[in-house]
Amino acid sequence: MGQFGWPPGLANGRCIKCLTVADDFTHECVDIAVDHGISGAYVVRVLEQIACFRGYPRAVRTDNGPEFTSRAFITWAQQHGVEHILIEPGKPMQNGYIESFNGKFRDECLNEHWFTSLAQAREVIADWRRDYNEVRPHSSCGRTPPALFAANHRAQTDNNAPRVSIVVASNLGSPHEFDDIQPGLQGRGSSQDVATQ
Repeated sequence: MGQFGWPPGLANGRCIKCLTVADDFTHECVDIAVDHGISGAYVVRVLEQIACFRGYPRAVRTDNGPEFTSRAFITWAQQHGVEHILIEPGKPMQNGYIESFNGKFRDECLNEHWFTSLAQAREVIADWRRDYNEVRPHSSCGRTPPALFAANHRAQTDNNAPRVSIVVASNLGSPHEFDDIQPGLQGRGSSQDVATQ
């Protein structure tokens, strides 16, 4: 799971923050929450909405950002039996898939648009996410879009089995905070690994 600001995010100079949530196995972008600020309670609300459709993950992998070390987030993880995996400070490659995803998101969406409002930013980002999940083939998914790869996987497995997943989380700040980070890919985990950012 990650959060990053993109100053100046809006034409009026206000920053926007994006919380990205991606599935580590299927490479689906589960959600991108866009707002002016994202707290631990905000992260919990986003994950609760996701859990309504996907169930609770087995684990969440995050960096050490304040929204991921907050009481609200830690309490949520404990209440739902979700393992919280913190990457080591200064080691973003321990969360490599989401770092790679965020690089693509930044290059292909955020760098390409000048948002005039929060509503417009949400709409453009939702369109990019839909294209990423449903149209664009991914070599790691057998040259199929992640949503199709996930649907095929679900059809091959018992849908009644308990969900075993890893939600990968990472907090992204302003672009200058990540100038020295090289995005990369991590290997596939279990068939139910989920990544968020």
